[in-house]
Amino acid sequence: MNIDRFRLALLSFVAVGALAGAAVAQDPPPVDPAAAVDPDPGVAIDPVDPDPVDEEADGPTEPEVVPIPAVWAPVPTDADGRSAYGLYLAGRLAQSRGLGQVGADYYAAVEALTPEQPSVRLQTFTAALLAGDLDLAARLRPSGEGVPPVIGEAGRLVVVVQSLVHNDPAAGLAELRRAPIGQPHARAGLYVQPWVAAAAGDWDRALGQPSPTGTDPTSLFLRHSHALLLENHREYVAADAAFATLTASPLGAQLFRRSYAEYLERRGRRAEALAVYDAAISGGATDPTVALGRARLMARGRAPAAPTLRGGAADVLTIAAIQASTEGGAEVAAVYLRLALSLEPTDLTRLRLGQALAAAGREVDARDALAAIAPSDPGLYAQARMELGRSFQRDDDAEAALAEFRHAADAVPDEAEVAYILASQLIQLNRYDEALAVLNGPLLNTAAQPFEVRFVRGVAYESLDRVDEAEAELWAALQARPDDATVLNYLGYLWVDSGKRVSQGADMIARAHEAEPENGNIQDSLGWAQYRQGQYETAVATLEEAVAKEPANAEINDHLGDAYWQVGRQREAGFQWERVLTLDPDAAQRTEVERKLAEGLAPAVPVSGTEA
Repeated sequence: MNIDRFRLALLSFVAVGALAGAAVAQDPPPVDPAAAVDPDPGVAIDPVDPDPVDEEADGPTEPEVVPIPAVWAPVPTDADGRSAYGLYLAGRLAQSRGLGQVGADYYAAVEALTPEQPSVRLQTFTAALLAGDLDLAARLRPSGEGVPPVIGEAGRLVVVVQSLVHNDPAAGLAELRRAPIGQPHARAGLYVQPWVAAAAGDWDRALGQPSPTGTDPTSLFLRHSHALLLENHREYVAADAAFATLTASPLGAQLFRRSYAEYLERRGRRAEALAVYDAAISGGATDPTVALGRARLMARGRAPAAPTLRGGAADVLTIAAIQASTEGGAEVAAVYLRLALSLEPTDLTRLRLGQALAAAGREVDARDALAAIAPSDPGLYAQARMELGRSFQRDDDAEAALAEFRHAADAVPDEAEVAYILASQLIQLNRYDEALAVLNGPLLNTAAQPFEVRFVRGVAYESLDRVDEAEAELWAALQARPDDATVLNYLGYLWVDSGKRVSQGADMIARAHEAEPENGNIQDSLGWAQYRQGQYETAVATLEEAVAKEPANAEINDHLGDAYWQVGRQREAGFQWERVLTLDPDAAQRTEVERKLAEGLAPAVPVSGTEA
């Protein structure tokens, strides 16, 4: 069977992270507000009223924009003789190739040559923001008429956050006093405002009471910040009350019991902290850090430190990023995570940034973020390497993906999911013996091994012509999932193609086709089953449809050529076989197709193998 069939079958399992329950997963473990997204952020919460606008405090008005000339005379060039036009085109090319930082550098060079050009300024700002050059983004923040809010308000948010980075929170607070951050970044602005105010020493504004009973997600996250800021300001009685009411609602309990327990640990109230941890666990908490926190408490470990003001701002920006990502705003999420990283650089934030950039299609930038994650935390490092491997898979760089999966497996040698992904990638590269060494190892070859492991092991055995062992594994997989279209098709095709159980295999393929009628590979199996049973005219029609669905599949085109030959359409058969040679067949298939082009086919003998 052609390796393309193996790969397509494997991808249906590999892509979803097949081994449920493994400790290494795509999403990092801390509090995940993804399930707590309100579709209209900011509506339920009235931000602290801004101070009256002081016209004189607004600063100088924006200088008049000079329009782009029809013809540069002379064309601006830098010290190396590079023209603004050339630099701009280089920036666009770099951006199109996913080289975000390189593109940002080129755009910055153009902006330096043509500072009066609003379109260049806008593109340079956007590129710098996504690449993480936040000082440049703050300096170039576009404003004024014609600037879309998604850019203009992002610029204001950058200025506010960078004021914390550069220990000048008063400047950020002044920006917020002029006006709150507007849509579409209003939620992030609401989240960060109290932390900036606290850093600037304006505790009245920082502790301005949010909606005390709001249970929408935005309200809950603001109330959580309020509780932490009360602790920071040493208003412990008020902090106790804030945490207690925050965790009284079902969603508040789900999101913030761990934080409440950590607060109680810091206050030395260990028995109360234990009760909160136990309530979270009995309530079905899925956050693994809840169990870790309880274990730390029982071992009399040190309580986690309260967030600093900068750290708190970074945390709420991360929450805004996760919510934006859940809503489909991957690039917005990346911007918020860049801001969070500038406030408090952590590997967990780098992991989330890499995920957001990858979701936005910025693979090179994603890899840069992920590659910066240190191996000091093996679990986090392994997650980063898994993400890197998936990124290389998306770029069809199988060897690079394999190298990353090996790094992950070395970091967490006891993780079954990582071992499974590694074995699957080895099969993608036709390294079947190496794959079987992993699949038959103690992590995966267990009494309770899941369907996916059985299936992949069957693929490896079949690829090595160890057909009896392949049948045993695929049959075991089928018993686990009797209606799974992939294994029905795979085992059915094996039996049809080998002639061992043609009728039974054909019935299984028909069931698979009924479940997934638009799957061209399953339709090919159906047509080949018809061919093997001598139903040549029917096979031609079925295989023509399969080719229409998968026109670049060498095996399906080859099968259609064989079917054409058997119904007397030799010229069309030759055309299909010639086409196979253009579709990168493996060496064995190329040799066989060249033989058929030279000699044709002998009359086929229908088979109806039915051995038990």
